[in-house]
Amino acid sequence: MSETGKVPRTIEVDSAGDPRLADYTRLTDAGLRTHLEAEHGLFIAEGTKVITRAVAAGYPVRSVLVGKSRLGDLPALAEEAGEAPVYVVPDEVAESLTGYRVHRGALASLSRKPLPEVSAVLGDARRIVVLEDLVDHGNVGAIFRCAAALGVDAVVLSPRCADPLYRRSVKVSMGAVFAIPYARMAGWYDGLEELKSGGFLVLALTPDESAAPIASALRDTRRVALLLGTEGDGLSARWLHEADARVRIPMNPAARAAGVDSLNVVAAAAIACHLLAQGPD
Repeated sequence: MSETGKVPRTIEVDSAGDPRLADYTRLTDAGLRTHLEAEHGLFIAEGTKVITRAVAAGYPVRSVLVGKSRLGDLPALAEEAGEAPVYVVPDEVAESLTGYRVHRGALASLSRKPLPEVSAVLGDARRIVVLEDLVDHGNVGAIFRCAAALGVDAVVLSPRCADPLYRRSVKVSMGAVFAIPYARMAGWYDGLEELKSGGFLVLALTPDESAAPIASALRDTRRVALLLGTEGDGLSARWLHEADARVRIPMNPAARAAGVDSLNVVAAAAIACHLLAQGPD
């Protein structure tokens, strides 16, 4: 909690073209942001609660941006902002700069931390989720929230998986991306080998009715890595082949007869993470 009445030092800026605001440029342009954030080692957090969680997780604040209509949020940001500049701009400038109407209060630009190696996040983990090529940032953020909330130990990403620290991922996860260890594989082709050599039973989640029900597969007492594929296409043929077993979430027979044979990836992840974290019967 910040000290009562304490307000961070603010700097008023009236132009979206001011170079001091460059971190917040066109936040809805995924291509631009991916390049800019990687080049400068930063990411954007939106809203006081998420900013607070990012700072608590050890991400240094570069700056904070607040619209004039949200000045009431400043006392809650005092401790998080620290010595970083807090730019106060007219609401129309914030919208012109970011590309959307900022309605969750403050934005903060934070410095990224180096990602650990996959081996480091495996450590003592017993139950992990592995995401293959999920490119939708909202889905990635939602799955991180499921994994963190339900007690999964870590998340591993394939090389082409969307960035968990992209603004939409962070927003959808409500800061859960800061609450669970994660790492990105160096390569996809042999990406599952490290998991297998670490003693993980690798399970591929699929809607295929011939796959084993996931609950029965999780009776195994070994460490478990659950593979989740992208919305629509699912897991690649290679990862399905390389997995130790294919597992499914059983669908209601009447629903399946009506053509409902699967859940979207976030709903499937929530159910699977719940079962995964329970461990063997």
